Formats: sequence, structure tokens, C-alpha cells
Amino acid sequence: MEMISLHKNICVIPARYESSRLPCKPLADICGRPMIWWVYNEACKVNGLNDVLCAVDDERVMSVCKQFNINAIMTRTDHAKHINRVHEVSEKISADYYIVVCGDEPLIETFAIEEMLKVDNSKNHKYVVNAMMRDFDDPVEAYDTASMKCAVNIDNYLVYVSRSIIPLPYKTVDYKFKRLLGIEGYNKEALDLYASKPTGILEAIEDITLLRYLENFVPVKMINTKAKQIGVDTQKNLNMVRAIIQGQIDRGEKVL
Repeated sequence: MEMISLHKNICVIPARYESSRLPCKPLADICGRPMIWWVYNEACKVNGLNDVLCAVDDERVMSVCKQFNINAIMTRTDHAKHINRVHEVSEKISADYYIVVCGDEPLIETFAIEEMLKVDNSKNHKYVVNAMMRDFDDPVEAYDTASMKCAVNIDNYLVYVSRSIIPLPYKTVDYKFKRLLGIEGYNKEALDLYASKPTGILEAIEDITLLRYLENFVPVKMINTKAKQIGVDTQKNLNMVRAIIQGQIDRGEKVL
């Protein structure tokens, strides 16, 4: 397959039409615009990206992308994980780094992506970088299995990521939980590894893609960010995001 030549950094927004908890999620209305529109337009504001595109798997989503002038590419419908969809993009579009913003992150903050672009991971042949947020606004969120918690070493390399609370505050409570955010970075070698390796024991238990890298001894660099994000996994999340964005519109912080 002929490769399309691009510059160094591209942002890929994987957007799967089907969702077990929130059907038709990419097209969910948020203040008069589909959710995918909010994610795409915020990503387009990031300094340091050479291109932004949505990786979709349904003609209905593609049609909406065309309607709103969203750069999009059609991908297969049978991908098990979002990273498989990104890997398909990497087979078609050549880039040094693929920055991934999940399509259910309409509150994405551009500075968090820009912080990721500054990470020097050149010592590692396989480039894997993810963002994390320190602590939770609501302590109850820490118990939500949809929120993935990170344990890192002194150099901010990932030791483990889990849907459970880690580390357990047993000997001390002087600790801030770290939450995994929907911003990721890979090079082609890292995407190829994920696509070529089977699901490991831990990944099968937790259903977290990053565990495939840890189980194959690939370093995962984490960056601390002050970004406040709400991934839209449920109707409750969607209602919260709608209220937040409507407030931003009313205050003139966002323009439709």
C-alpha cells in the first residue's frame, strides 16, 4: 500500500460508532454540535501538530464529518481496541509520532497535548507516552472502574495501571492518586508491536491497552498535567459535559 507522506506529528482521533454504554457516541449532541466536532476543533488548536484527523468506522459518522468540514479517514469496523484503529492509520499515513486523543474527550485541553509533544523519549526505540492527572475532583470517581489509576516510579515511568485504586494507602495517606487521561503518543514501532503481540494475562484481566506494553517490557513515559477532563462513557458523563460547555458558551469562552 502506498504511504502518504506527512510531517512529524499527526493527531489521530479514533471514533467508533458503536458503544455498549452510550450508543452512537461520536454523534452525541453537545450544545448543537456532535461530540466529535468538539474534540476535533480543540485538537486543531494545538501548536506542533502537522495534521489532525478522525479515524471513523461508520458512514454515518463520516457523513457528519464531511458536513462539519472535519478531516476524517474510514477504518475497519472489526478493531478490538482504539489503538488497533490507530495502527491501521499508521499503515496508511506516515508520521514520526501519532498523538492520540480519544473521541470521547470533548473537554480536551490543548496545553495537555502540547506538553506531550515536548517529551523526549528518544532513548526508547518504541515511543509510548501517556498523560495523567493528579488526583480526582470527586473522591468517589476513584472507585469508578471506568477511571484508570496509574502507579509511576520516580522518573514518571509507568509501573502499573489499574481500574482498582493503586497504590493502596496502607502505611500513609500522604499521596495523590493519578488518573490516566485520554491522550496518548506512539511511534510506528510501538503501534506495530501492539498489533503483533497477543493479549497478555494482565491486559485480559483489566482490559487496559497499556498493559500490553508493560507485559512486553516496553517503557511507558507518563506526563503530569493539570488538565481537567471528563471522558464521556455514560449518559451521566454526557450530561455533565453538556452543562460545562454550555456554561463556557454563556461566558463567551467558547464559540459555536
